[in-house]
Amino acid sequence: MAGGGGGGGAPAPKADEPQPHPPKDQLPNISYCITSPPPWPEAILLGFQHYLVMLGTTVLIPTALVPQMGGGNDEKARVIQTLLFVAGINTLLQTLFGTRLPAVIGGSYTYVPTTISIILSGRFSDEPDPIEKFKRIMRATQGALIVASTLQIVLGFSGLWRNVASDASSTSFFRFLSPLSAAPLVALVGFGLYELGFPGVAKCIEIGLPQLILLVFVSQFVPHVLKGGKHVFDRFAVIFTVAIVWLYAFLLTVGGAYNHAAPKTQSTCRTDRSGLIEAAPWIRVPYPFQWGAPSFDAGEAFAMMMASFVALVESSGAFIAVYRYASATPMPPSILSRGIGWQGVGILLSGLWGTGNGSSVSVENAGLLALTRVGSRRVVQISAGFMIFFSILGKFGAVFASIPPPIVAALYCLFFAYVGAGGLSFLQFCNLNSFRTKFVLGFSIFLGLSIPQYFNEYTAIYGYGPVHTGARWFNDIINVPFQSKAFVAGVVAYFLDNTLHKDPTIRKDRGKHWWDKYRSFKGDTRSEEFYSLPFNLNKYFPSV
Repeated sequence: MAGGGGGGGAPAPKADEPQPHPPKDQLPNISYCITSPPPWPEAILLGFQHYLVMLGTTVLIPTALVPQMGGGNDEKARVIQTLLFVAGINTLLQTLFGTRLPAVIGGSYTYVPTTISIILSGRFSDEPDPIEKFKRIMRATQGALIVASTLQIVLGFSGLWRNVASDASSTSFFRFLSPLSAAPLVALVGFGLYELGFPGVAKCIEIGLPQLILLVFVSQFVPHVLKGGKHVFDRFAVIFTVAIVWLYAFLLTVGGAYNHAAPKTQSTCRTDRSGLIEAAPWIRVPYPFQWGAPSFDAGEAFAMMMASFVALVESSGAFIAVYRYASATPMPPSILSRGIGWQGVGILLSGLWGTGNGSSVSVENAGLLALTRVGSRRVVQISAGFMIFFSILGKFGAVFASIPPPIVAALYCLFFAYVGAGGLSFLQFCNLNSFRTKFVLGFSIFLGLSIPQYFNEYTAIYGYGPVHTGARWFNDIINVPFQSKAFVAGVVAYFLDNTLHKDPTIRKDRGKHWWDKYRSFKGDTRSEEFYSLPFNLNKYFPSV
């Protein structure tokens, strides 16, 4: 009724009037959910596909950091092997004892600025031998990661990151999270990585653009033309398209297309420029303290701890996207807290083994769940097996790790978009006709994009962030959080959603009532199906 007035109430909708789509707490049209694995041959191929997708970050981070640390191709190959090995172990731990979601745990760009600060610290400038300098920096990074891991371990296993009961006196992060405040966080976990998408494709447009177009065509158009394919093309689009474009890039390389190109073009377009295949050993098992005993610096440890906290917030959003695309019910807070604790263990392992980087949920692999519509836990555990296998057999793993970066960037365009859209999908539980909802949503997303843009532009122009003192560690504690789009959007949305117009009638506008029954592990019977521990461990470690 116009104006919302009148005494007789709003008239009943007519039968022929369009009705809104009903909200779904479990995403429909998923072929295989967490507990329903596909047949073994299909599961193995899907697991290999997850392995291919996570290789991008696993290769790009050491490729950027190791030369700055003083290492060469040999050191770069060993760091990639180590990062891959630890990622496999952490993924198995997370799928077995953490959230039990099909989440790949790999490297994270969030830790890169803090690692670069360690590299640029003056205490390593007196080392003339570049290899020894590399080892000293790596040991310093290890020490910082070991200390930083305690943050997530304590927050996760102590229960501070969850609501341990429905008791109103309990105070924690997840108790106050609603679909409205989760939407900007999860959306910018995906959309906020746009700088790794098409700008990476454009570095070698003749390879990246065909990969992007072919991936969209094979995954989105071909299945609707060839309806008898039984999801072959959409489910295995990554394997098909990467193989085709990689072969095309190889032919361009051997055909001499880049023989006289600029060095920067050759490094991104050629298939033989990574130096990994020649440098990687045939067989090598990464082991703890392989670079020597870690060294510890209080300032660097505090800076890495802040990076760990930012990664914790981002991973919380990524876990939410994973459960959505795995067609699971919303995570009870105790399950998210358990997952954060095990992610802290993963950061500890990264420090002990010496990966040069911390651990977090792989956003690209979360997007792959959406593309394949397969959220099976077994598939991701198989991919962890591939990570460990190819990290030990170095030469074979290096072959796949030498995929040109523009191909990886093209995959990111699709996967990050899926994760961002997964975040926006939580708005189905909210009242989008409420001006309060519009303000919280719009303002948090805008600042989540605008504030990091300022910090990143300032750093690109001046070589340091807006907070610039004589203490690098203090600069990182302030600058790093504001460079994360997901962190800024999530914090702003969380604060506004929990402080603005605290009226009981606002609860439904926020969508909070949809998550009420999932505040406790026993609030919904499906939680036990998706999140209970294996080997009857729930008997000894009950979820609340």
